[in-house]
Amino acid sequence: MKEQHLIPAQIICSNLNIELSFIDELHTMGLIQVEIIENNPFIHHNQLNELEKIIRLHNELNVNLEGIDIVFNLLQKEAELRKEINALKNRLRLYENI
Repeated sequence: MKEQHLIPAQIICSNLNIELSFIDELHTMGLIQVEIIENNPFIHHNQLNELEKIIRLHNELNVNLEGIDIVFNLLQKEAELRKEINALKNRLRLYENI
């Protein structure tokens, strides 16, 4: 990852009004990736949307981190199933047009 796409976790925490320990917990659970550069944690800018979703689930719906992990795993499986369904539909169209 290029450093220009990394945002210091301290800045993200102050902007989103969260604790740095929350970021550490998310990283420990594998929900987000954290890059450590010179003993400072950084988050890639592509993960900001995921982080905001996690914060909303946690704060507004009171979902714990384990629940958030389950939600994200289910969403990922759903996306994979949608891709598989689309691939199967495309294969079926080939046979229907014969």
